[in-house]
Amino acid sequence: MLFVVRFFPEITIKSRAVRRRFIRVLRRSLRTQLGAMDEGISIVGEWDNLEIRTAVTEPERLDRMLTLLANTPGIASVMQVSKCPLPDLEGILELTRRSYTLLLQGKTFAVRCKRQGNHSFNSMDVERYVGAGLLMAGGTGGVNLNNPDVEVKIEIHHDELFVVERWIKGLGGYPLGTQDGVLSLISGGFDSSVSSFMCIRRGLLTHYCFFNLGGREHELAVKEVALYLWMKYGASHRVKFVSVPFERVVEEIVTKVGKTQMGVVLKRMMLRAAERVASMLKLEALVTGESVAQVASQTLANLAIIDAVTTKLVLRPLITTDKQEIIDIARQIGTEDFSKNVPEYCGVISVKPTTRARLPKIESEEALFDFGILETAIDNCEIQMIDRVIEGLGNRAVRVDEVAEPDSAATIIDIRHPEEEEKCPLVADIPVKKIPFYELRTRFAQLPKDRQYLLYCERGMMSRLHASHLRDAGHVNVAVYRPI
Repeated sequence: MLFVVRFFPEITIKSRAVRRRFIRVLRRSLRTQLGAMDEGISIVGEWDNLEIRTAVTEPERLDRMLTLLANTPGIASVMQVSKCPLPDLEGILELTRRSYTLLLQGKTFAVRCKRQGNHSFNSMDVERYVGAGLLMAGGTGGVNLNNPDVEVKIEIHHDELFVVERWIKGLGGYPLGTQDGVLSLISGGFDSSVSSFMCIRRGLLTHYCFFNLGGREHELAVKEVALYLWMKYGASHRVKFVSVPFERVVEEIVTKVGKTQMGVVLKRMMLRAAERVASMLKLEALVTGESVAQVASQTLANLAIIDAVTTKLVLRPLITTDKQEIIDIARQIGTEDFSKNVPEYCGVISVKPTTRARLPKIESEEALFDFGILETAIDNCEIQMIDRVIEGLGNRAVRVDEVAEPDSAATIIDIRHPEEEEKCPLVADIPVKKIPFYELRTRFAQLPKDRQYLLYCERGMMSRLHASHLRDAGHVNVAVYRPI
């Protein structure tokens, strides 16, 4: 099987040296991830595109490869193609017919041809000849050049023919790791999740900083989001997840700071802490999910006051994006369903907040604050690799069993995102329930307690995270399903 990967257009207009570096990073990332699915994977190409050849033929594994490619930053499109030496027009028609006959049954179609090189025919000649041949073969719904059910895609590169059997839109952006590292302040809600994704898409190596204002439940919810984003869009590079205990900081603000100034002061405390964490990790920029005037602390006047506490560059990918646009992006990237269940803990301390803070007033309020509490929070921060966030959900390790061959008394719970589960349904010899991970915390307690439950996800990370949490909460009848 052959896939052809096209690069994000902005990569192709870079200087020769930068373009080669970007492509080299992308090729290395794909080799790392696809190699786990096929040890014999071949990835070649240094300038116009990448050709990925695999011996895998199972539809399920091919779909997983295509999904991975479509979610990899730097890729504009992915094509599953049939490649051969360029024949004459009759040969082009025959090869196209082999690939498209079943797909065109009862469907309208249009032939699209892209061509490079010198030939005795042009692209329109190919489209007319192949289109007429497919139409005469019968079984189609006819030609529709404006809005066809199926586009028959053909590409001719000098002396080679590519018949495109599948075409998938890619994520775009720059290959992950081609830009510097950043620290994203993530709360688990819509805004911070989407801003983190946008940084990943732009090639920024995105680490996560979480300020825990709501205890273990809040921490688990945010780890879910960060782990999901990393596994789906950034798993080619390991990043860190930092958890900063901020309950005492919030308590000090509520006790000492005037009600109208609380929101701005809290954000300033967060940026102070984030700056220290970023320096520990040798990162030069911070990322937040703020959008102009979305809430009181996000007016231009307040943002200027907030930024004054740090010398780090503060990136705000969503600064001019409205809330509905942010929610739409969250839906597209798969974070909407669980972000909407994460409470906005920052909002609990805002009472008639100021929209135009004054620095002298803020500084006088902060003079009442015990900065030793902030120092303690920073000193007690926990730094983990993103693929180890299962650990640290408390002061004790929780052992989670993994089961490869469950007995008939057990029930498997498929906790994958519905989109992922639909593409690759789990087939097992015992009952399988579908409970997305973002609903598991509330629905698990309603299940019968006389059965063993085995949580399942493709990589095992999300299932171990939730199994650990459930066992720590006293549910001893839960383990992880890891089929061989």
